[in-house]
Amino acid sequence: MFFKKIKPRSFEYKPRFYNPGQDEEEKRKRKLGFRSIKKRSKRKGSIIYFAIIFIIVLYLFLKFGGVQ
Repeated sequence: MFFKKIKPRSFEYKPRFYNPGQDEEEKRKRKLGFRSIKKRSKRKGSIIYFAIIFIIVLYLFLKFGGVQ
């Protein structure tokens, strides 16, 4: 009445299973040097971003500063 009852701790268990076929595929990919598509798209994006900034800076330089 004066004390709370102690409840057992609960947790969620999500079992993870080993897939030997998938493990062998990943080892082969690493050995051959395959890269994910995300890494390639970052390079293209950064080049485009750099080009846009360069064009804006060049425009502002010619518009306001310019060579006289």
